[in-house]
Amino acid sequence: MKKIGRFHVLTDIDLQNCFSHAELAELAIAGGADTIQFRQKTGETIQMIRIAEQIQALCKKAGVSFIVNDRVDVAIASHADGVHLGQGDFPIPLARKLLGEGAIIGGSAGDAEEARKCFLEGADYIGFGPVYSTSSKEDAGPASGLDLLRQVVEKTPLPIVAIGGINRDNTLLVRETGAYGIAVISAVCCEKDPEEAARCLRRLLEAGQHD
Repeated sequence: MKKIGRFHVLTDIDLQNCFSHAELAELAIAGGADTIQFRQKTGETIQMIRIAEQIQALCKKAGVSFIVNDRVDVAIASHADGVHLGQGDFPIPLARKLLGEGAIIGGSAGDAEEARKCFLEGADYIGFGPVYSTSSKEDAGPASGLDLLRQVVEKTPLPIVAIGGINRDNTLLVRETGAYGIAVISAVCCEKDPEEAARCLRRLLEAGQHD
């Protein structure tokens, strides 16, 4: 069974410089994250592989899923559990061929049509958003809002992980749409105490779980 987590934390060193990717992963796991996504858009591939290997070791020890954003090569080299691919990234069917049936492959979607495309191409879950406006991703589209999120959750037979501007103030509202889970960047990475920030979000997620 693929372990698709409900609480994804994307590590980031562009928005903050207090913690490394590996430190953020360790703190987020301690706070209750069940999926860590390594996200770095620039830099040397060899360096990315080294960081990914560190995070993979932490995740394996803790029994949480490790996913690499965008970089299929880094995912393969670090024995990650899978990849997360945006609409303009590596094609999902091709990633499936390279990574195999057992890999977790997530796709990004900003509307119902993109969500359907991810489903048809064989994604295991969909990262849907941005639900709220966000400054964490430069390439993020306009905020989709809770109503569109709810529609996509109802129409799509895959787990929907909401992303974009999600924090402790709106996590319960997001859960009420029926979304499978949440993914955050700054709500954990940019806090003074990422572990406590993750713990707080985890508690809110569990408070909102009806299943």
